[in-house]
Amino acid sequence: MTDDRIGIIGTGIMGAPMALNLVKAGFKVTAFNRTAARAEALASDGVDVAKSIAEVGKMCSVVITIVPDTPDVLEVVEGDGGLASSMKDGSVLVDMSTVAPGATRELAGRLASKGIAMVDAPVSGGSWGAQQGTLNIMAGGEQATFDRCLPIFEAMGKTITLMGPSGMGQTTKLVNQILVAGTASAVAEALVFASAQGADLLKTIEAVSGGAGGSWQLANLGPRMVQGDFAPGFMVKLQQKDLRLIQEVAQEAHLPLAVTSMARQYFTSLEAVGLGGEGTQAIIKAVEKLAHREARQNS
Repeated sequence: MTDDRIGIIGTGIMGAPMALNLVKAGFKVTAFNRTAARAEALASDGVDVAKSIAEVGKMCSVVITIVPDTPDVLEVVEGDGGLASSMKDGSVLVDMSTVAPGATRELAGRLASKGIAMVDAPVSGGSWGAQQGTLNIMAGGEQATFDRCLPIFEAMGKTITLMGPSGMGQTTKLVNQILVAGTASAVAEALVFASAQGADLLKTIEAVSGGAGGSWQLANLGPRMVQGDFAPGFMVKLQQKDLRLIQEVAQEAHLPLAVTSMARQYFTSLEAVGLGGEGTQAIIKAVEKLAHREARQNS
């Protein structure tokens, strides 16, 4: 696989470190980003920079897309000069964005008619996982296509699972986001509660992390919440987009997701005051505002 050239469309907070990990693993990588400077910043580390999406499609046997939302994926793939019209017969599109499962299944069908295979492979782990090459990758597609792409996935992630046919990677990612949003809400509420009782917040996190209440969100985002570190590993506005996708699917299936709806309200309040670019740990700010109490503590 290392003889194939891998394309990557989208070199933002996630795509850039993913591209660098591919280079480190020995792949030839060509990148494109709508904001050209973001892709050009990778050139000194061995990433070739394309001038257009079509150039990536023509050059690469496997192309990864990691862009914000469903319309962005459709534009990159099927818009003017998109991948659908430039990728060769027998090539593979790997969409690592988080988008609507139904749209993914439909896109995979249209690409198949052009001789282009598709794997939906959204990721979890935030920018930290992307940098460290430890992402959780949830894939949907045919076994043979997944097997072809597995060495690529192994350069970027540690837990890599084929979940079923097209769309099942996206479905699994939305399951992940239900858990993430609900748990982050609980962590924020727990820390505000602890603050109100005069507890040592960092010691509280340490004490409960190893018990039944422990979680990745508590261990990793809890300290950031109380130390006032709101730099994004995953942005509020992207979490909001994922929650919208979840609620759209849930509405179609007539599923009541009360905890998810509550979590979305917290994130909505953050976006309303211009905090959409902060990390999802900023959810504690929404809880603090309701409680009229700040939960902050230095190490």
